[in-house]
Amino acid sequence: MAGYFGIGIYHNKCKRNIGTLWRSAQLFEASHVFTVLMRYKWMPSDTLKTWRNVPFFHHDTLNDFIRNLPMDCVLVGIELTDDAIDIMEFVHPKRAIYLLGAEDSGVPDEVLAQCSKVVRLPGKRSMNVSTAGTLIMYDRYVKSMKQRLISNVNESI
Repeated sequence: MAGYFGIGIYHNKCKRNIGTLWRSAQLFEASHVFTVLMRYKWMPSDTLKTWRNVPFFHHDTLNDFIRNLPMDCVLVGIELTDDAIDIMEFVHPKRAIYLLGAEDSGVPDEVLAQCSKVVRLPGKRSMNVSTAGTLIMYDRYVKSMKQRLISNVNESI
């Protein structure tokens, strides 16, 4: 799948989750990681020096974040809502920004209203935010690899 994706957390609570999400973002080739409305003073603790390969951005407000979304990029909220698309059925956009919610409050309704799509991960309860982010990136990776394999088979026929 050509394109790119970024992933971040809205109003995150725990700096460890940003570090874990950042490392996973490098593994799954995210173009960048971000936060909106950070609730802690940033204190880098990335022993892998992920910042050398995956840029980190912070947005002070939701409006700043929305105003700076890349052109022709789909904002995808990750949240446990009744009307969300199940991850098993979700087709990842070529250009996407995935937005996760805070560890204790999720993605607020007014923020979800800004999303073009909302995706639901498996389970009936919320999970750790960096784990949720890793799962969405893994799903994107696996589905893009499957697409590549199908394309290669079709080309060889």
